[in-house]
Amino acid sequence: MQGRTLITGLLAAACLGGPLLAQDLTVGVSWSNFQEERWKTDEAAIKSALDAAGAKYVSTDAQSSSAKQLSDVESLIAQGVDALLILAQDTSAIIPAVQSAADEGIPVIAYDRLIEDGRAFYLTFDNVEVGRMQARAVLEKAPEGNYVMIKGSPTDPNADFLRGGQQQVLQPAIDAGKIKIVGEAYTDGWLPANAQRNMEQILTANDNEVDAVVASNDGTAGGAVAALMAQGMGGIPVSGQDGDHAALNRVAKGTQTVSVWKDARELGKAAGQIAIELAGGTKMNDIDGAQQWTSPSGTTLWAKFLEPIPVTRDNLTAVTDAGWIGVDALCQGVENGPAPCN
Repeated sequence: MQGRTLITGLLAAACLGGPLLAQDLTVGVSWSNFQEERWKTDEAAIKSALDAAGAKYVSTDAQSSSAKQLSDVESLIAQGVDALLILAQDTSAIIPAVQSAADEGIPVIAYDRLIEDGRAFYLTFDNVEVGRMQARAVLEKAPEGNYVMIKGSPTDPNADFLRGGQQQVLQPAIDAGKIKIVGEAYTDGWLPANAQRNMEQILTANDNEVDAVVASNDGTAGGAVAALMAQGMGGIPVSGQDGDHAALNRVAKGTQTVSVWKDARELGKAAGQIAIELAGGTKMNDIDGAQQWTSPSGTTLWAKFLEPIPVTRDNLTAVTDAGWIGVDALCQGVENGPAPCN
């Protein structure tokens, strides 16, 4: 289906004077902060999809600066890219870049983070469901007690999508008086150091009377776990997401309860394919799996959502069987652990 759509789109573009062959196309990627482990995997998958079609890849790294990201996108446009993938540092600040791309007729894909603009195709996982999965796993281990919510970046809408999903699962237990949220904080830039600082402050404010932590990704989970370990509290339930290797190792060790795995290889592959299709003239609504979606602020756009998988000690073999992580890396420092570490 996708192959036929791509060919049709490229032929349609040719009739309009656009590029006929994928090898004539260049896709530009604007990363918000390429230092995070997660994005290396995404990039490899994007490159692989583009290489398979003969398209070219160029990229920039905004280094967590929304101002730099704007100039980065302008630079990519100046290089003559045919499509743009943008991992937005700030969903609002990036809008002028979308406008610049639109002025040049360049399609934009909001990669894994929402851009509140109907001209950007939104490609991500179901982040509300990720939040539900995180909360379910923690609630199963800690059905009662004091909870801490370590949220994502305040400039990333995903942070609130996750938090909304978490609340849906936790609300009945809150209403029943079984759990109490004793601390909650956004994590600027999703940076683990900021999450650790937030966790340390919440532990101090509550005299360490904390029974569970719902952290919104593996980086923030790592910061929370570091703060807990420093207080001799390692092992209380902590959630995360992304399937970072260090996080999966923590799951095997028992210091993190769940990492909701969003296979970045699948997301990157889909992004590369969609970028080529849109550059070739395919309409957003003709992308395989596309659906019309309305953001919480009321922006209507076309989106595609991939399905996440919660990884706990009960199903760690899922990530090794899929070749996401090797057994040696997963089980490093683990004694008498769960399969495949036993």
